[in-house]
Formats: sequence, C-alpha cells, structure tokens
Amino acid sequence: QVQLVESGGGLVQAGGSLRLSCVASGITLSFYRMGWYRQAPGKQRELVASISSTDITNYVGSVKGRFTISRDNAKNTVYLRMNSLKPEDTAVYYCNAFKTVVDYWGQGTQVTVSS
Repeated sequence: QVQLVESGGGLVQAGGSLRLSCVASGITLSFYRMGWYRQAPGKQRELVASISSTDITNYVGSVKGRFTISRDNAKNTVYLRMNSLKPEDTAVYYCNAFKTVVDYWGQGTQVTVSS
C-alpha cells in the first residue's frame, strides 16, 4: 500500500519560514517526479514546485527565489523549504508522486501565513 504523509505545516507570520516534509512508503521516491501542490479556499489546486527523477526542479513564478524543493533518497522523503512566506501562500499543501500513468497523493498539510 502506497502512502505519502506530509508534515511541517502550521501557522506562521509573514516573512517567516516553514519546511514541509513528505515521507513515502510503498514506493521509491527516486523513481518518481515529486511535486508539491497547494489549494487555497475557492481556488484550483496548483503545482508549486516539482523535482524530477534526475533532480531537475521547477517552480511556479510566485514562489521562485523563496521556495526550494529537495529530496533525500535515503530517507525516501521530499521537502519543501518555504522562506519569506506571504499571506497569499496560505493553503493546504499536498505532496504528489507521479510516474507515467501512476499518480499518488498525500492527505495535505495546512499552511497559514498571518499578516
């Protein structure tokens, strides 16, 4: 059974930092493109950052220079370091593992940034 478990969300003031973690079981993350998505109330889910199986990273424009995605294959974990947080970063953040036709999701972790 595949599980992706996110942690690290919480309440932080604007300008603060958080690090989200996504630990996988049942799959080997290094074989997947890993992504962090977020969904704010009333908005569509958007891809925030991704890291390919060859460690190529991509970011949505609004987080470039502030967020960093990384993976630790030995721990089967992917991270999202979020700096200089803004109120508009408030959302539920989801971890995703994707490979060809296979697509797995975590349950999400809430990030709330107060002004």
